[in-house]
Amino acid sequence: MKKIAAVMTAIAVAGLALSGCSKKPSSDKVFKIGIIQLVEHPALDSNCKGFIDGLAEAGLVDGKTISIDMHNAQGDQGNCVTIANKLVNDKDDLIFAIATPAAQAVANLTSEIPILVSSVTDPESAKLVKSNAKPETNVSGTSDLTPVSQQIKLLKKIVPEAKNVGLLFCSSEQNSLFQIELAKAACTDEGLAYTLGSVSNSNEIQQVVQSLVGKVDAIYVPTDNMLAAGMATVAMVATENKIPVICGEDGMVQSGGLCTYGINYYELGKQTAAMAVEILKKGANPADMPIQYIEKCDFSKNEETEKALGITLPADL
Repeated sequence: MKKIAAVMTAIAVAGLALSGCSKKPSSDKVFKIGIIQLVEHPALDSNCKGFIDGLAEAGLVDGKTISIDMHNAQGDQGNCVTIANKLVNDKDDLIFAIATPAAQAVANLTSEIPILVSSVTDPESAKLVKSNAKPETNVSGTSDLTPVSQQIKLLKKIVPEAKNVGLLFCSSEQNSLFQIELAKAACTDEGLAYTLGSVSNSNEIQQVVQSLVGKVDAIYVPTDNMLAAGMATVAMVATENKIPVICGEDGMVQSGGLCTYGINYYELGKQTAAMAVEILKKGANPADMPIQYIEKCDFSKNEETEKALGITLPADL
């Protein structure tokens, strides 16, 4: 009986050892990451690239330790819903949503898959989280809130004679509405009047900018996705009429705006990637991860636009 017991014990130990080897350690798992981006324009493209590069720097390399399924909705809300459905049905380990409409589309479909958002100005007012300080949902990420007040101060420094500022934005983007309220307050603080110029689709951009000509001394455009994608049109009309355009971010400057003091979207993507690493590798819960903000801002200008406007920006910028 002792021999039989010894044999049975050995078999049991061996079985436990084999069962322990049957599961891959979590470090060996290939994580599935879905990416949904609202539209193509330099800021969102940089945001996405920063996220992927940040993951790679942490050892999460596409095709090796992770599998990335990336989709662009081309600015169409219907496409956002279709893509969101696919990523949720695929049961990805994490979904990265770039821009507010993309984030809302996927957050409406799952409360289980961790979602990280970026290029979302205020996740709380977009109803993606219960509060930016403590999300208490499956959503967290990074905000692209720009220093609106400092950008209006920049506008006044560049155009000191300005009396009226055109505030140009898309009326259907929550992030833009949030920033325009900040811009209104900043204009009031600086003693500037403002005229609103809202668009509901890209076909209206040229007409709305043209309607501001003769009424405003400068135009301010926040980090608005529709206007970022159509910035060349904004710049064409404004520059022809010698109206400086102060933008929310550098990509809009490169597309023809005059200048900005704004955040770096590539670095914002890398910051979001660090949060993804915490979730995938360390089991962090988005519900307990506060929305993060980027601290460093950079000044950038478009020299061709500066020359076309016939102005010289202050040297201390």
